Amino acid sequence: MLVLILGIVVFLGVHTLATLPAAKAGLVVRLGARPFKGLFSLISLTGLALIVWGFALYRGDGLIVLWTPPEWTRHITIVLMWFAFVALACMNPAPGRIRGWLRHPMLVGVKIWALAHLLANGDAGGMLLFGSFLAWAIYDRISVKRRGDAGAERFNSFTRADAITLVVGTLAFAAMIYLHPLLIGVQVIGG
Repeated sequence: MLVLILGIVVFLGVHTLATLPAAKAGLVVRLGARPFKGLFSLISLTGLALIVWGFALYRGDGLIVLWTPPEWTRHITIVLMWFAFVALACMNPAPGRIRGWLRHPMLVGVKIWALAHLLANGDAGGMLLFGSFLAWAIYDRISVKRRGDAGAERFNSFTRADAITLVVGTLAFAAMIYLHPLLIGVQVIGG
C-alpha cells in the first residue's frame, strides 16, 4: 500500500501546489510557463502511474475489507457515474447551461466519481484512494472560491454544447462500463 500512498501524495501534492497562487507564480517565473507545464504534467503522470501500480499491488495482495457495501450501493454508483461522466464531458469551454450550472465541471466530476466509488468499495485501499480524491476535490473547490474564481458563466438556455456534453458523457460512461472489467478488473453490471 506504500506505493499507492506515494502515488496519491505525488499526484495530489502537485495539484495542491497549483492551487497556491504565489508558489505557482514563483515557479512559473523561475522555470518559464512551458517548462512549468511540462514538469507539472510529468509529475502528475508519475503520480498517476504510481497510483495505478500501487492499487494493482494492493489488490494483488488481497483487499483489506473494512465493511461490505450493500448491493444497492452498486446501483447508486452506476447512476452517479453517469453524472460524473457528463460533468467531465462539459470541460469543453463552449458556453452551456450544464457547464454554467456546475461552475467547475472537473471538480464536480471528481467529487461524484470519488463519492460513488466510496459507496461501492469497503476496503482500505479503496477508502484511501477515493477518500483522498474526494477530500482534495472539496479542498480545491474551497480554494477556487477563495481565489475569486466563480467558474463557468451561467447560461439560461440549453445550447449545442449541452447536447454534445450529454452525448459525449453518455458514450464515455457506456464505454467505461464495458471497459471497466478489462481496465480495473471489476465487473460493473452483472458481476
